[in-house]
Amino acid sequence: MSDHQPPRSPRPGGPRRPAGHRARAGGSARQVPRSPRPDSPDRPSGPTPTRALPIAEDPAVGFRSDSSPWEEAGHDPVAPPPPGHGRSARRRSRFPRPLRLGATLLVLVLVVVVGWGAGLVLWADSRIEHVDALSGVENTEGTTYLIAGSDRRGGDAVNDDGTEGARTDTIMLLHKARNGNSYLISLPRDTLVDIPGYGGYKLNAAYSFGGAPLLVETVEDFTGLTIDHYVEIGFDGVSGMVDAVGHVNLCIDRDVDDKKSGLSMTEGCHDVGGEQALAFVRARYFDPTADIGRQQRQQQFVGALMNRVSSPAVLLNPFSQVKLAGAGSDSLVTSEGTGIFTVGRMALTARSAMSAGTLTMPIDDPEYQTRNSGVAILTDDADIAAFFESVKDGSAKATPADGG
Repeated sequence: MSDHQPPRSPRPGGPRRPAGHRARAGGSARQVPRSPRPDSPDRPSGPTPTRALPIAEDPAVGFRSDSSPWEEAGHDPVAPPPPGHGRSARRRSRFPRPLRLGATLLVLVLVVVVGWGAGLVLWADSRIEHVDALSGVENTEGTTYLIAGSDRRGGDAVNDDGTEGARTDTIMLLHKARNGNSYLISLPRDTLVDIPGYGGYKLNAAYSFGGAPLLVETVEDFTGLTIDHYVEIGFDGVSGMVDAVGHVNLCIDRDVDDKKSGLSMTEGCHDVGGEQALAFVRARYFDPTADIGRQQRQQQFVGALMNRVSSPAVLLNPFSQVKLAGAGSDSLVTSEGTGIFTVGRMALTARSAMSAGTLTMPIDDPEYQTRNSGVAILTDDADIAAFFESVKDGSAKATPADGG
C-alpha cells in the first residue's frame, strides 16, 4: 500500500473550511460577507452612504433645502455638533440672564400696575350716581360737557341756611371742537335766560325748578350746543377732592376776609386746603365785579386742581389715588353713560383748555335790573349766538393765561 494519497475532490458547496472552524450542527454554515456595522471598529474612514430623505420646502424663505443649519455653516454633516450647540445655546447668547430677569420683573410690574389701575377705576366707577339728564336733541359737532357745582344744603361743607332743595352756584361749559381746540367757559349763575316752561329767570333757577334735566335743556337753548355729558360736583366734593390731593395753589390780588363765604386770604398765591378752596370758588360779595370775578376764580381753581391731580406726588402715590377716587366718586352725579373714564377725559380736556387761556362770554349789561329777580346779567342774543358758534367750530381765540 502506497503512502501517497491522491487528492480528494472538493466537496460540493465550496472550499475546505479552515482548521479549527466549527460548523453549526444541522446547517449549511457558509460564511456570508456582510457590511460592517456603523459602530464597528472596522468602519471605513470615508463617509457612509445615507438614505435620501424627502426634501422639504421652507415656507419662511420660499426655497427648497435639504441641508441642516449645521451643514450650511460648512461643518461635517457626519461629525456631531460641539456640546451646547443648538437653539437653547443661541437663545442664551442673544438674551443674557440679567436681561431675561429684568424683562421678567418689568412684566410683573406692568401686571401689578395695570391690575391696580383697573381695579381702582372699576371701584370708583361703581360708586358714581347717575341721572337721566340729557335731552336727546340732535347732536352738534365736537364734544360738550356741562359741569355744575351743586349747593346741597345739609352737607358737611355747606351750612344749612333754610334754603329748600338744591342750587347751583357754579356752571361751566367745556367744549372740545373737531379741530382739537378746547374751551372752558363759565356761565354766570345770574345770567338772564329763558327757562323752558317758566320764562325769564336767572340761569341757576333752572336747576332749582327742574334739576339737571331742565338745566341741560336751558343751557342748550342758550348756547346752541348739544350737551353730550353732564357732570355735577357737590360742594362737599370740592372740599374732599382738594383734601385728597393735599392742597391746591390759588392766587388772589387783594387781602380778603369774607364772612359769608368764609374766604380768608392775603394777597398773593397760597397752598390751600379743601375748606379755603371751597370758599374761594363760592365767594363773590367782596368782589365789586360780583359774579364776573367769581367765574374767573372758578376757572383758576379748575386749572389748579387739574395741575395738582396730574402731579407725580398724586399720580405715583397709591394712597392719594384711593382717596381721590373715593372723594371724587362720592361727590359726582353724572348723566347716564358717563363713567369714570369719561370724567378722566373731561379732566384732560379741561387742563388743555386752561393751558390755552381763558374765554369769557360776552355781556351786554352786568347790572340789569329785572322786575322779579333783582339784578341780573343781560346778554345780547346776536352776540351770544356768534360767540358760541365760534366755540362750536373751534375758531374762538382764548386770552392767554398771562394776559398777553
